Amino acid sequence: MTATADTTAAVEELDVLVIGAGFAGIYQLDRLRDLGYSVKIYEAGSGLGGIWYWNCYPGARVDTEGPLYQFSYKDLWRDWEFRELYPGWSEIREYFDHLEEKLDVKKDIRFDTRVTGAEFDTERDQWVVHTANGRTARCTFLVPCLGFAAKPYVPPIAGLESFRGECHHTAWWPQEGVDLTGKRVAVIGTGASGVQVVQESARDAAETTVFQRTPVLAIRMGQRTLTPQDQDEIKAGLPERFAYRGDTFAGFDMDFIPRNAVDLTPEERTAEYERIWAAGGFRFWLAIFQDTLFDPAANDHAYAFWRDKTRARIDDPKVADTLAPMEAPYPFGVKRPSLEQNYYDVFNQDDVHLVDISENPIDTLTPTGIRTADGAEREFDLIVLATGFDSVTGGLTQLDIRGTDGTLLRDQWAGGVDAHLGIATANFPNMLFVYGPQSPSGFCNGPTCAEIQGELIVETLDHLLRNGHTRIESTPEADRTWSEHVAGLVEPTLFPLAKSWYMGANIPGKAIQSLNYPGGLPSYRQQFADAKAEGYAGFTIA
Repeated sequence: MTATADTTAAVEELDVLVIGAGFAGIYQLDRLRDLGYSVKIYEAGSGLGGIWYWNCYPGARVDTEGPLYQFSYKDLWRDWEFRELYPGWSEIREYFDHLEEKLDVKKDIRFDTRVTGAEFDTERDQWVVHTANGRTARCTFLVPCLGFAAKPYVPPIAGLESFRGECHHTAWWPQEGVDLTGKRVAVIGTGASGVQVVQESARDAAETTVFQRTPVLAIRMGQRTLTPQDQDEIKAGLPERFAYRGDTFAGFDMDFIPRNAVDLTPEERTAEYERIWAAGGFRFWLAIFQDTLFDPAANDHAYAFWRDKTRARIDDPKVADTLAPMEAPYPFGVKRPSLEQNYYDVFNQDDVHLVDISENPIDTLTPTGIRTADGAEREFDLIVLATGFDSVTGGLTQLDIRGTDGTLLRDQWAGGVDAHLGIATANFPNMLFVYGPQSPSGFCNGPTCAEIQGELIVETLDHLLRNGHTRIESTPEADRTWSEHVAGLVEPTLFPLAKSWYMGANIPGKAIQSLNYPGGLPSYRQQFADAKAEGYAGFTIA
């Protein structure tokens, strides 16, 4: 029986249930629906967009150039234009409205329906899925499309509940917005969301205080409004750019320079850095010399160039030492760089202050503000928690998903993730996750991964359903082999040298391992193709 949109008592019987209505979920729904299967999306939010439904904090914008931050299939791009090179959250929402107009997906999405858990019915080879609003579904295949930032992290800050002003995590920002004008604002955290909030707060608030634990090595964004001439040039070149992005390490239209920084003269190296820097965006991360993320000497060259560019914009030498130290606080590029427009410049304002909590930790929040270890208490009207996420795995492990032996997924992964091809794990049959752990996910442009990895999942599901297969499950041996493959790829890089969410190191007690596939998108596609050619090697299919 199929439930109507406002019915929670009935049980929906589906071929496929997708969790999440972002890029990945919408692609699954649209493609599987086209193939004739019964499929629905359960979405916790009230609208389309996934992370872009929740991301509405001041300054929230995508860090990918807009033309590439969209679908390439079905010619959806032909009658769509972003107004800015790096669109803000409201413009991304407009893009999802465009998808609705073209694809008519909302009719098959249950909004305000947060999945809380699921268990596998071994007699019927079905998942039984439960939601917070009382809805229940039975599906042959469960496809979580939760993204890598589905579980916000709030560190254990003493006194957090005592603060009487406004306090919001960037991922739980009120949909109606918060006016910063004239307020005393504290921003705790300097990742991507922290950088974006600070830039807005420095413009609008009466006073902004930034609490930094570790410097962010942010890169020049190169933001601009797109002219009609820009739009014509973008349209003309998009097919080629879309085709190319599937062959690059991170799913963008750029890739590493096939030369080593250490092999060039200082003059040659600097000239190349200048060229890349002027182009803006992630190019100084993903279109830089091929040895940058492997060779400490090459990495030092990149950091020194970044440091000197950055310090030149900061008036106070002491502030410069905190924001852009002479010695790298961690290897350049092994934490996801943020893109900034005027982040470093705002610290030259008299109303913007910097607190280095590695030297002067937060002691406690008080009813009126924040007290640090030196005894100083600062008063605030608004505290912004830009404290990140239990990334990649957290979205899945926060759900009560039980495997065939009753084990919760979070318990099975407590000592580390093992997930064959980054899409499945033993003991949890018929669950194939997109953009999940040990897949390209956090290393890959989201829409690229939603289409390329998403199509691999669609092909797999179509093969199973078309041939009457009712069960697929990865083997423990295949899971371990894939984890060893991922570990072997990351070991020679500089990524293990930083405490980043890429390695799970930002969450106390979380196993330290590469949570994303570090071999690049082309290698991942080949690994998947090889397994498929061998009859989906590593899986047991019934």
